Amino acid sequence: MKRWQMRKNCALTPTQLFNFYLALVCLSLIVATGFFLVGVWVVLIFTAIEITAVTVGFLMYCRHALDHETIEVNDKHVLVKTLIGQKETLYELNAEWVKLDPPVAGSKTFTIRQADLRVELGQFIRHEEQLTLISQVRAHL
Repeated sequence: MKRWQMRKNCALTPTQLFNFYLALVCLSLIVATGFFLVGVWVVLIFTAIEITAVTVGFLMYCRHALDHETIEVNDKHVLVKTLIGQKETLYELNAEWVKLDPPVAGSKTFTIRQADLRVELGQFIRHEEQLTLISQVRAHL
């Protein structure tokens, strides 16, 4: 069995992001508390808005941080798995009937197909890496 996995290039792991988020929230609350103690209570409202916006942004980042695509070639089967957001999709294809189409001009993905089923992959890798991956997968079919 041969396996290829394409992942997103994320700068921070979920743990690092959580630690950064905690530090950011604590710093914002310390500054807002200082202003509140001096009598400028309106800063607390803007701090709450800021923390809400940062929380929403970080949750969206975390939701897609683990996105990936996987191609597995067994003797007679090709398994294609995609995880985008919370949606995992699994395609099982016959290795003898699978065709790999290189990316067309202007496209960020290549296509793996069998009869009427078409799966677009490669959104997490560069064009050059897609061509290399296609040739490696073809060699194992």
